[in-house]
Amino acid sequence: MNEKKQSDAPEQEETLEETMEGLRELIRTLEEGQLSLEDSFRLYKEGMQKLSRCDALLDRVEKELLILEEG
Repeated sequence: MNEKKQSDAPEQEETLEETMEGLRELIRTLEEGQLSLEDSFRLYKEGMQKLSRCDALLDRVEKELLILEEG
C-alpha cells in the first residue's frame, strides 16, 4: 500500500482514483482468503470507510457539475 511521507506540509487527501484503487487492493486481499478473521474484519472496516469516502467524493463532484450546468 502507499507509504506515508513524514513532512511539515499538510497531508493531501486521496483522490477518488487513489481511494478506489485502495479499495480494489483491499478486495483482492480479502478474496485471497489467507487472512485471520480479525485481519479480515479490520480490512472490511477499512474498505467500508474507503467506500464511504468514494461516495462523498462523487456527491461533491455531482454537486459541482449541477452548479456548472446552472451557470
